[in-house]
Amino acid sequence: MNNPHHLNPTSLKSRFTTRFLRALTKIRAQKPISSSSPTEIFRRYRRIKVAADKSMAYSVRSRRIWSRAMLWKLRSRSYRRQDPCSGRRSGKTNQAIMKKSSNENTTTRREDGVGFVEEADELRQLVPGGETMNLCNLLDETAHYIKCLTTQVQVMKKIADFYSF
Repeated sequence: MNNPHHLNPTSLKSRFTTRFLRALTKIRAQKPISSSSPTEIFRRYRRIKVAADKSMAYSVRSRRIWSRAMLWKLRSRSYRRQDPCSGRRSGKTNQAIMKKSSNENTTTRREDGVGFVEEADELRQLVPGGETMNLCNLLDETAHYIKCLTTQVQVMKKIADFYSF
């Protein structure tokens, strides 16, 4: 019958969990904790945060604007870290990638509603890739992004609970 303790392998939660646990295993194998200095703790925190973000974006794949924007941001950070002397950038810019997806349903801000312009601008700053979205796409992407963040928190909480006993 249906066992609630086994995840559907095609579910978002299952894909995220698998990728995130794999990433945590790699982080742990890279370099053992040598000190508990604030700098070392912050570096470890950043690696875990990047692993969580990357795992979630890859789990969603490129079906969502926010996941493409997040992956682009993570890749460009990695690219700059690997080759700081190079002034070249990759072929497509973040704006070009996001504009391609957002052009399908273009509307002006007046059509979006005058009362929501300030709130929408604030939301655009929170959702990856939100800067180029019209209000309709922004709300759709925000709802999906919140769902994914909720999944991320649930999985991380279960991992923490598992290791706290």
